[in-house]
Amino acid sequence: MSVRIEKSGSVWTVIHSRPEARNAMDPKSADELVAAFLQFDRDPAANVAVFWGEGGAFCAGWDLKAVSDLDQGNPVGNIDFPKNGRDTPRGPLGPSRLELTKPVIAAVNGPAAGAGANLAFACDLRIAATNASFTQSFLKVGLHPDWGGTFFLPRLVTPNKACELFFLGEAIDAAEALRLNIVNQVVEPEELEDATLQLAERLRGAPPLALAAAKQAIYESEAADLEEMLRYETEAQLRCFESDDGHEGVHAFLEKREPQFTGH
Repeated sequence: MSVRIEKSGSVWTVIHSRPEARNAMDPKSADELVAAFLQFDRDPAANVAVFWGEGGAFCAGWDLKAVSDLDQGNPVGNIDFPKNGRDTPRGPLGPSRLELTKPVIAAVNGPAAGAGANLAFACDLRIAATNASFTQSFLKVGLHPDWGGTFFLPRLVTPNKACELFFLGEAIDAAEALRLNIVNQVVEPEELEDATLQLAERLRGAPPLALAAAKQAIYESEAADLEEMLRYETEAQLRCFESDDGHEGVHAFLEKREPQFTGH
């Protein structure tokens, strides 16, 4: 197995474990990632996921050995290479961000290149260690950006900056990624795990129905006008107001106590 899952209550940690290849993706690990994230999203006891790579890299991109197989006429490679690049960002991240209703935090613990950078961009939140870097390295090897990069990156940075990153393929460090709003926070490498889990714990205590609705609204707004979003807000607010969590939240506020949300 290239992917393993660790659970701490309702917080899941999905770990891509190919450290010998700097966590580069191959068809097997891509399929395992999709399965892990879909399992997470379908588990009613799971509230938030943390995603990172084992060892000193987040993900070095697509394993170029798999790409070289295309030159050898490998029929598996010919099928899997474009399929994985299309399906993996959807499976873990959704119509806009992995088809997941629950939040996913990327803990970027080193280089995130090509497909690895785009998997990080597909997550909802990103915390980077100071030794992290992000590279759109596709054109340097004569390939086109994939894994959702042409969707995610232009929504994180301005179009001219996306052009620069795609065209030149130069790495940006964690400090520059923070300046560009690509990541939410930068911490020292030894603090990354604690900082990510602290954020996950905060999200774990949020009302699941309202959180899922807010996530959907954020990404749907990318292609919607104001009237569409006002209709969505009204419908979502009514669902939340009529839910057990909505009643609990209002009562807890009035009674000056911490709410206990159940997702119902």
